[in-house]
Amino acid sequence: MSRTEELIVKAQAGDQEARELLITENSGLIWSIARRFLGRGAEADDLYQLGCVGFIKAVDGFDLEFGTQFSTYAVPKIAGEIRRFLRDDGAIKVSRSIKEQATTIRTIRNHLATALGREPTITEISRQTGFTPEEIALAENATAYTESINRQTGEDGFTLESVLTDTESEEVLVEKISLRQAIDKLPEREKTVIQLRYFHGLTQDRASKVLNVSQVQVSRIEKKALTHLRELMA
Repeated sequence: MSRTEELIVKAQAGDQEARELLITENSGLIWSIARRFLGRGAEADDLYQLGCVGFIKAVDGFDLEFGTQFSTYAVPKIAGEIRRFLRDDGAIKVSRSIKEQATTIRTIRNHLATALGREPTITEISRQTGFTPEEIALAENATAYTESINRQTGEDGFTLESVLTDTESEEVLVEKISLRQAIDKLPEREKTVIQLRYFHGLTQDRASKVLNVSQVQVSRIEKKALTHLRELMA
């Protein structure tokens, strides 16, 4: 087992230090992919942060049974996270074939979840669909919907903007500081939770699975992050 695989196993078991080491040791890979999207309306640091979110998802979703190198699986996850952001800004269009693949994958995923009584692994989905793990990662990332700060979350029914500003007007919010700038100043773990919850529309339960922590921990981190954002924007 390679060092990377050993760190992945530890990270999936909840070892935060292993997770951070993986990001550090693969920062060159993340940057190399992020740079491909320069000049499309997003800052380099934003592209890198999006790439890190995709990388974290790759770490948590990687299965040693894939029989492929981790980097091969991670690349479409990283690129997909960035593509989704740019796509929702109108810069990238998703092809019909990718959408059709995603529909097939979603159908099989739901069928397996019902039959198995749990979330299926990507290996199991791959066997049923005939798609490679890389194709599955690319299709799911390319077609996933990115939530904006003005859209209500599915489980709570509020927007991030309303949580931060309460009854204050949008003009006051803009006069103080942009929300994105405030989020960039958060500690890495808090920033990731905010991105997953409000920009990617994940419930606390789904976010906890991505980060490999408990739902209670996600709730605690989220509350701390919102407190910090209020302070930054005060």
